[in-house]
Amino acid sequence: MTNLFISKEKAYELIEKYGSPLYVYNEDILKLRCSEMKNLMPIKNFRVNFSAKANGNLELLKIVKEQGVDVDAMSPGEIFIQQKAGFPAERIFYIGNNVSADEMKYAIERNILVSVDSLSQLELFGKINAGGDVAVRFNPGMGAGHHEKVVTAGKKTKFGVQRDFIPQVKDILKKYNLNLVGINQHIGSLFLEGDAYIESAITLLSIAKEFENLRFVDFGGGFGVPYKDNEGRLDLAKLGEKLKELIVEFVAEYENKDIIFKVEPGRYLVAECCILLGEVYSVKDNYGTKYVGTDLGFNVLSRPVLYNSYHEVAVISKNDFDDIKETVNIVGNICESGDIIAKDRELQKIQEGDIIAVLNAGAYGYAMASNYNCRLRPAEVLICSDGTDRLIRRRDTLEDLIRNFEV
Repeated sequence: MTNLFISKEKAYELIEKYGSPLYVYNEDILKLRCSEMKNLMPIKNFRVNFSAKANGNLELLKIVKEQGVDVDAMSPGEIFIQQKAGFPAERIFYIGNNVSADEMKYAIERNILVSVDSLSQLELFGKINAGGDVAVRFNPGMGAGHHEKVVTAGKKTKFGVQRDFIPQVKDILKKYNLNLVGINQHIGSLFLEGDAYIESAITLLSIAKEFENLRFVDFGGGFGVPYKDNEGRLDLAKLGEKLKELIVEFVAEYENKDIIFKVEPGRYLVAECCILLGEVYSVKDNYGTKYVGTDLGFNVLSRPVLYNSYHEVAVISKNDFDDIKETVNIVGNICESGDIIAKDRELQKIQEGDIIAVLNAGAYGYAMASNYNCRLRPAEVLICSDGTDRLIRRRDTLEDLIRNFEV
């Protein structure tokens, strides 16, 4: 079983120490993924921006910063956390989507570059920051992703400016004396083949040629990781080589030879550095189906119910049932029938008191956790490079549920 980076004994020790459910991160794996992405292309003007919506834990952001990776923000809240983690303004890129003037001002007042993704948002930006620097997100006309809800480009998504509107973009830039310093895109989340990404990069570079003296071109993210044991990894070497070829050809013709090229991995950096641990409290048969009831409700991990996403699961048991296999549904404790972590999985026999480990849970796991059913969000723990473990976010308390009512 891949990415089960702790022993059976350690799993029980952590649950005993910090409670269940529990998000457990591995510092070394996070650093490795940062290094892999930073080495995607051997060119000097290449930058990596972590799309922190995937995981905004303050301590993980500090590690990402120390690894030389910059960061993207999608909200004032993310900017706030990122600055608390030590990111200076020049290492934060605010990519807004349908945001208010107040949100834009929050970034502008902190000297953080803003990207807008519509003509009306560019107009709004010009009204409140005439003469300022700005970036524009374009829609290259094609998308990619593991589910229709996470495809963020193409002809049926809300994101980005259509290429046909470049003349209008230029008109608004001139109207407010704005300085377009960069263009960006994002085609979707979780691709394991790079063809669509390369195709979109070709389109974005052709758009870049329509503008003079850009400081950067941001190809976006979406780099996938294998969630199933039988899936192959994204071939970063192949992808990086193809991107480099495109960039070399582009720079040879473009006036600014020092233009920077960026990518925005989110999931790739954090997904595999985390497992989610939960306890088994009930095992039962219902009309021919065996249900394993855990505390891993979709308030803790919502990807399966939102996107029908697949996560490998591992059974961590004090009993030796490796030779006894059963087909089961791993379910949570939320009062909805869709509260299923893993459906029709053949696993070793499971009993009450066992631990279920959900693998590759670091991306959009805790970031999407909620207090639905007034359940408490879990703690987060980091396994440090020296093998020690430390709490990096405490578990919710019951008092946290009423904190915002006390006005």
